[in-house]
Amino acid sequence: MEPLSWGEIFVRMAGQFTPVWIALVVLFAVSITFKRRLGLYGKLFDSTIGMIGFALVMFWVFAALFAPLIMTHDPLAQLPVMKNKVPGTPVSGADEGIYEFYLLGGDALARDVFSRMIAGSRIVITIAPAATLFAFMVGIVLGLPAGYFGGTFDTVLSFLSNLILAFPVILLFYLLVTPEIVQTGLPTFMAMVLFLFPIIFLVILFNSRYFTQTGKRNMLIGGTVVVGGILYLSLISDVTRPVPLWVDIIPSSLDLFNVPGGILIVFVSVVFVNSPTVFRIVRGLTLDIQTRDYVAAAQTRGEGPWYIMLWEILPNARGPLIVDFCLRIGYATILLGTLGFFGLGLPPESPDWGTTINAGRRLLSAFPHPAIVPAVALISLVLGLNLLADGLREESLRD
Repeated sequence: MEPLSWGEIFVRMAGQFTPVWIALVVLFAVSITFKRRLGLYGKLFDSTIGMIGFALVMFWVFAALFAPLIMTHDPLAQLPVMKNKVPGTPVSGADEGIYEFYLLGGDALARDVFSRMIAGSRIVITIAPAATLFAFMVGIVLGLPAGYFGGTFDTVLSFLSNLILAFPVILLFYLLVTPEIVQTGLPTFMAMVLFLFPIIFLVILFNSRYFTQTGKRNMLIGGTVVVGGILYLSLISDVTRPVPLWVDIIPSSLDLFNVPGGILIVFVSVVFVNSPTVFRIVRGLTLDIQTRDYVAAAQTRGEGPWYIMLWEILPNARGPLIVDFCLRIGYATILLGTLGFFGLGLPPESPDWGTTINAGRRLLSAFPHPAIVPAVALISLVLGLNLLADGLREESLRD
């Protein structure tokens, strides 16, 4: 077979992305049709910049979701004859049923660059938003009372957050994911503390909202503790890492999934580094909003402090927080790429974009495609997140 031209390569890639195009069309059609009923999300479709950013972000979300349908080869499979082959090279000597081309060429280990790009999107789309969400849970749970009550609690937490932020981010990441630190069990203990905050947040949220409805409150809190506890134990339990004895004796029936040690360490590092910044943002918003009349009215009605913080202050801070959430996912994506580029955290064979860029840079002058492809993917996702944040900011200011 003859090698594909660039036009044929793009046509074939577009065909592989068919599930993504269908999902995007359906999502945009439904969202635009009902945008007046969808609050801030619906107003996003009045902003051209916001729509472009949202399309870029959702493209990669759907690409990660439909990755098994899009990938043309196993991202870890090696075909020796395809080492460093240029985009569009036909596969020779492959078994029957194997896709006949490496659409974006092969890397130095003869793996399909296109498939590794798609597989890498699953890692990035899974870790970056989830880690950012956990960081927001930590920042909200600590930032709201710090700003509302002030005093010694606020002083101590502000000092600790400033202390963490004083470290250069890359250096802090490097220290957290180095093998020597991992062997001490520090990242595991950090995970045990940080992963409690979503449960704490939900328990406080339900307790403050349904305090007078005892039956409903107890049911919601009990369900949160049970379900959240099982998920929590599944997250932190892994025999490949140093863990406390009480974690080792968890029944296997309650261990729903195992998170690879490298991914968990990177995840914890992203949460730990982002939490102080979120704390400062939430604290600052709380200091501002607690002076508003509706907060004074809630205090006059006799509402509890946590009800005021979670149901009066937090909803009115949603605009800046949503914008910062989108931006922070972009920062987390860049940090993941940086860690992968330095070969930290994730295993060397991982298809995440940072690791792939690092592997391809060694032969960049002769074979640029293995490094350029994941770099363009990383740039497009971060650009989409930034444009989405700009669109949300624009619409939230009109709200």
